[in-house]
Amino acid sequence: MPIRALSLPKVIGHRGAAEAAPENTLAGFREAKRQGATWVEFDAKLSADNRAFLLHDDNIDRTSNAAGPARALSYDEIRLLDAGSWKNARFAGEKMPLLAEALSLFAQEDIQFNLELKPCPGRARETAKLILEELAHLWPAGKPKPLISSFVLECLEIARDTAPELPRGLLLEDHAANWLDLAQNLKADTVNIWDQTATAEWVAEIKAEGYGLLVYTVNDAARAKQLIGWGVDGVFTDAPARILAAVGQ
Repeated sequence: MPIRALSLPKVIGHRGAAEAAPENTLAGFREAKRQGATWVEFDAKLSADNRAFLLHDDNIDRTSNAAGPARALSYDEIRLLDAGSWKNARFAGEKMPLLAEALSLFAQEDIQFNLELKPCPGRARETAKLILEELAHLWPAGKPKPLISSFVLECLEIARDTAPELPRGLLLEDHAANWLDLAQNLKADTVNIWDQTATAEWVAEIKAEGYGLLVYTVNDAARAKQLIGWGVDGVFTDAPARILAAVGQ
């Protein structure tokens, strides 16, 4: 059984509001809030000089005007990139923000969040350690604690051992036969599963064990309603307004 019950929303803005604005940017988070989301999800990793910033991919190719592995760049180099024009010209000049900048925005705007630890290859340990330290230093004590998730078990083990007060989410793509053993070992609070492998039976299995259950990434309103009807607590979506209109707060 999970160690605590969480108050989870039905709708979490995936990487902000990724359908309408560039993902993992301050503009995207503001758009998610404008669309009615009270929670957002985002990805954090380390630059070559160990500064925590927001990016999903290992490489910068897809979401910037440059190419190459993120782990090879200092944050001063990353800061020069245009992380908005690929989405729409009106976002030209948008940056890959520092984690500190995102946390400041969330505190100001009363946005709750799921931080996914997304290390560059081979950097799981230092990524988890440094990001959790920064989070402890910068996130106001009076604010709701964020949910920390990852596909990388080492990251969640470090979160369990060094920041036990933070809720943890086990991210899974497939219906792993040993999912419960993993969740119990990590002392997870939620299990976050892929929409394409979510079934009514697996949802019932997870909920029967008492875990919070979130499903990613759900952009179809009818599917979101079906999942909530099965007992899913909430869904990650690129289109918060559309899904909120279907399932409510």
